[in-house]
Amino acid sequence: MANQNEFLPDESDVNLEVRDRSFKYYIFDWDNNILHMPTKIHLEHKTADGCWEPLAVTTSFYSVVRNDREHYRPPQGDWELAFREFRDFANDPESQFLKDTKAALAPVIGGREEGGPSFHQFRKALVEGRLFAIVTARGHKSETIRAGVTYFIEQVLSEAERREMMRNLRGYRAVYEPDEGWLSDEAVMNLYLDLNRYHAVTSPEFRAWMGVNAPGVDIQEEAKQFAIKDFLDHIIRICRKSGVDKPVSVGFSDDDPRNVRAVEQFIEQELHRAFPHVKFVVYDTSDPEVPDGRKIVVTGQLELNFNG
Repeated sequence: MANQNEFLPDESDVNLEVRDRSFKYYIFDWDNNILHMPTKIHLEHKTADGCWEPLAVTTSFYSVVRNDREHYRPPQGDWELAFREFRDFANDPESQFLKDTKAALAPVIGGREEGGPSFHQFRKALVEGRLFAIVTARGHKSETIRAGVTYFIEQVLSEAERREMMRNLRGYRAVYEPDEGWLSDEAVMNLYLDLNRYHAVTSPEFRAWMGVNAPGVDIQEEAKQFAIKDFLDHIIRICRKSGVDKPVSVGFSDDDPRNVRAVEQFIEQELHRAFPHVKFVVYDTSDPEVPDGRKIVVTGQLELNFNG
């Protein structure tokens, strides 16, 4: 039997300097925030002569017209048909989300296009081993979104960045879970991915958990607030379990101005009172003229360095 010490990492494989880091956590919308996804929403548009014609639109276009029910409607009055590319189906060998993530990443990896306004911050958060939540209006299972994150790590991070990521993850384990013992890189990565949240707020599983039966999209802002509150409860539990007594900061980024306003109000009216020791920064990434998004400090004077 091999000696267990043969599998212990060298000190250079563990970044113990993470103990001096501030506690920053992130909440990211996915579409048009991290990546410009090719996924389409299928609507019917009312023309000037009063006829209804099929129209496939991007998520950014839909964010502008989604409340205009006079001129846009779902096919056959069924929103599930409109959002069929945003759902998981049992017989699909690969989810539409993963297909579209691959398609969106290909030109970015090839240097032909830029990622979304929060692309580089998401990449940095991964390399630093920060905890995060993906909160999207999509309707996929959590495991589907996680598979997209895994693909992002595998394809976007360089070899040096993946090594740095593992050094940071092992550092957090050594500092905050010193008695957990040695694990393989794969196991450490899986534990890290397990700690993050992947909330697709129009999915059946999320709606059931939230206590909403209808699969529609009318409560998107409320659902995102529910997901954000869950992530905050989650990270506070982790901090308490680890005996952490440091200031906590959370950054939220989204490309839909309605979601941004709803989150601002949610922080001001509820979260700030429920989590008085947490500082919040919201980033509105809806304006293409502001590449890294418009920063809104909702409470405190936090600088999250969300610009890369």
